Amino acid sequence: MSKLAGIRSISAESAKDSRLTRLIAPGQKQVRWAGRIAATSSLLWLAQAALVALAINGLVQPETATLPIWIAVIGFVVLGGARAFGVAWSGQLAFDGAQSCLHTERTRLIARESGRTAEDSARQPAAAIATLAAEKLAHLTPYLTRYAPARARVMVVPLVILVVALSMSWAVALVLLIAGPLIPVFMALIGIAAKSASERQMAELSDMNVLLLERLSALVDIRLLAAQDRTIAQFELSAETLRRRTMEVLRIAFLSSTVLELFAAIGVAMVAVYVGLSLLGEVSFGSYGTPLSVFQGVFLLLLAPDYFQPLRDLAAAWHDKADAEAVAKELAKLEEAEQTHFIGTGLPAPALQSGQLSTHTLSHQISSARSIVFPDFKVAPGQILAITGPSGAGKTTLLRLLAGLSTPRTGEIRIDGYPLTQDSADAWRKSLGWMPQTPHFLSGSLRANLTLSHPASQSQIESALQLAHATQVVRRLPKGLQTRLGENGAGLSGGEARRIMLARAALGQPAYVLADEPTADLDDATAQHVISGLEQLRQTGSGLIMATHDPVLIDWADQVVQIPSGGHS
Repeated sequence: MSKLAGIRSISAESAKDSRLTRLIAPGQKQVRWAGRIAATSSLLWLAQAALVALAINGLVQPETATLPIWIAVIGFVVLGGARAFGVAWSGQLAFDGAQSCLHTERTRLIARESGRTAEDSARQPAAAIATLAAEKLAHLTPYLTRYAPARARVMVVPLVILVVALSMSWAVALVLLIAGPLIPVFMALIGIAAKSASERQMAELSDMNVLLLERLSALVDIRLLAAQDRTIAQFELSAETLRRRTMEVLRIAFLSSTVLELFAAIGVAMVAVYVGLSLLGEVSFGSYGTPLSVFQGVFLLLLAPDYFQPLRDLAAAWHDKADAEAVAKELAKLEEAEQTHFIGTGLPAPALQSGQLSTHTLSHQISSARSIVFPDFKVAPGQILAITGPSGAGKTTLLRLLAGLSTPRTGEIRIDGYPLTQDSADAWRKSLGWMPQTPHFLSGSLRANLTLSHPASQSQIESALQLAHATQVVRRLPKGLQTRLGENGAGLSGGEARRIMLARAALGQPAYVLADEPTADLDDATAQHVISGLEQLRQTGSGLIMATHDPVLIDWADQVVQIPSGGHS
């Protein structure tokens, strides 16, 4: 059993290392060079310490002086400048490598998660992904700029100093050899607690951001339900939990600092006591035949703190490794989860010159025990198709399938007789206009929300606004088209936001407009404006496919597709 536990422990550590190795691969070369330069810069202290020891030896025992003091001073300053340059160069290389890793992983994360369909069980809340991309991944920077170079120095500097010390005094080398390894041993024990504490703190940070985003999007409902006090209590509980998790991580960090300072201080003190007693002639052991000279004693005293410094730096950055491992573990879970991507790449493509749209034996899997079977239909540009049925029957699901945003279980969608595939999906979506039931805006200007960064002249924008009866809506805004909107369309009523969605759809001159409940929850006058705009779009040759309960729209349609509530299997 103990052997099996050991194998599992080794496997777990290997998995963690492999996750981190893959994560830092884009900047690994720069980080590796940063570590080499940092180690070389640290070794320059041996030469500096030798110059200081020679200068002090010359002052104490002028008859044994081998180097003028002014040469020692100049040499010390030159080596100090070279050491400072090496440290700065190493830091810049490590930072550049960290930025390369962050850019690559953020791009990969956003591309993967934004491609998940709405039905994907592994799909995370937007706040959780935003927290992971913006805040958690940033923990790779201290890992690569502090921990990785410190680890490179630990592998070289203490060993070189130990060998140099051994050449002068086996007693000093023995002290360093005993005190040094105790630091990483105790840090490994503390690191076990640090890892779990970091993971808990990371999870709580995500939960806090998800809670904040959900409550902000439901502010109106919270006020209508008079749930302000309960919401505030939830925030207070979440904030207190996050505070406790953060303080837990800080306590472990302070504990690790205390441990490393204790053993480093004991080691340096023991070396100082031995060297002092040896120079005073109180002890005669520990050197080779003759007592330590002033040069040797000062040199060893200067080397002792730098023997422990790489270990101290590594211990101080130990929690950076724990944070990076927690981030790598979370990313690995997302990568291992089965993905259901919508078809296409999501990249810009020329609009498809589409004709007749038809479906054949189309069905969609909602869950392991539930699927929807849709009736076949055909519609051409300039025609109106109404999709109706009970709430929850699958009207919005059918619209998402037609837009290529979900993948059908069986059947196919055809444009001019050709099936909608991975290669044609981007061009097909380019030829569509989309009117969601709940308008959603980008956090930018109204112009940016209308054009979606595509070229559009002022006259084209004005024509689209006129078609949607939204010209007056824009005029009353404080900065007109330059007015910045939040994601919920701050400053716009529900009917105004729906008309802006219609103007955005019209601006793209779509072959088909997919509209989800375009007149739901609107007063008669606003609903008539929306219907009038849709009619103008139809007259320009756009086909209209609407999911609706509105009897006016159903009577207006050229054909109606009824999705029965019993259409599930």
